[in-house]
Amino acid sequence: MTHAGPAATHAGPAGDAAGSGAYVLGVDSGGSGLRVALGRAGDPGPLATTVCAEPVRTGPGGIDAGHLLDQLLPAARELLERASAAASAETRSDARPSGSRADDASAHEVAAVAIGAAGMATLGERLRAELPDALADALGVRRVALAADAVTAYAGAVGQRPGAVVAGGTGMIALGTDLKEWHRADGWGHLLGDSGGGAWIGRAGLDAAMRAHDGRRGGSAALLDRLRAVFGPAETLPGLLYPRSDRPAVLASFAPAVAACAGADPVAAGILRQAAGHIAEAVAAVCPAPASPDGEGGGAGEVALTGGLFRMGEPLIAPLREELARLLPGARVTTATGDPLTGALRIARALATGDLRLPHHPTMLFVPREQETGQREETTVHSEPRSE
Repeated sequence: MTHAGPAATHAGPAGDAAGSGAYVLGVDSGGSGLRVALGRAGDPGPLATTVCAEPVRTGPGGIDAGHLLDQLLPAARELLERASAAASAETRSDARPSGSRADDASAHEVAAVAIGAAGMATLGERLRAELPDALADALGVRRVALAADAVTAYAGAVGQRPGAVVAGGTGMIALGTDLKEWHRADGWGHLLGDSGGGAWIGRAGLDAAMRAHDGRRGGSAALLDRLRAVFGPAETLPGLLYPRSDRPAVLASFAPAVAACAGADPVAAGILRQAAGHIAEAVAAVCPAPASPDGEGGGAGEVALTGGLFRMGEPLIAPLREELARLLPGARVTTATGDPLTGALRIARALATGDLRLPHHPTMLFVPREQETGQREETTVHSEPRSE
């Protein structure tokens, strides 16, 4: 497969920091498709974004690098053309002195690309093997970072400070770092974990509804009414659910019903309290210890919440704050300042300017060694509780 077309000007040697006007690309690849953002190395926020609605294919060899490139390269060139046209129009309407950013050669370079992808950690071998050279050939970019989606979620939520992030949606994963190594908890899928995530909450709610249908202890009449409104007669639910290949998403679709019942139904409220406990335990397993006894220093103790799970609002967030206060006294619970696409763009900027402080790792945050500006060792990812 070829990826022909005009290439952008090549960036300088990977060891040289890019100029503030150089272009950077951030990419977020997930179940709903590919999102691409174009920015500049020295400016916050994107210049422009675009969406490719087709999810990148995954096959026996992992994530399909060719399919990703087939979508990314046209999108990137479209964004570059739009940015170039806008810059030309601005230059014509406002004559600039020599040496301004419009005259800076670096303004026409793609200095760095950061790609975050769901499944990168376990299914990203082809991406790591093929994308750096392919992007160098097609776009002239010489700095490439490939990240797990949890890492771009972290960068979008926390930036490059130590702390922890909970990425909650259909599933749930907690990721933390002290900027020396990564710590991960859960994210093992709906059969082995994702405890407290949307599918977990939805399944617990449906279990309570079926208990009410049978007359068993622990049932909820309110949730049974919701089940019937959403899925129809309770006895037909197994036939609707079990043949589906997207069972986690179907289970998660019932989680908002649990939140809606929580104010008046003690069973639903109890499910959300239990979910909050699971999430808080995962955070406690990954959050870096405070730098000093009083908790000051380096931003340690920050916990950011990101993802659609937390759009359920106070029925889940209130008990979660209580559990976090119990397990991590003094932790600062914040709302994410940006999403995974924001995180990918932040990583690209840091890579372009030689300021990437998040720990490198062969599957979590992969930066080819020949691109690195220093002899930085790759880190490990710990998925077991740290010894105190």
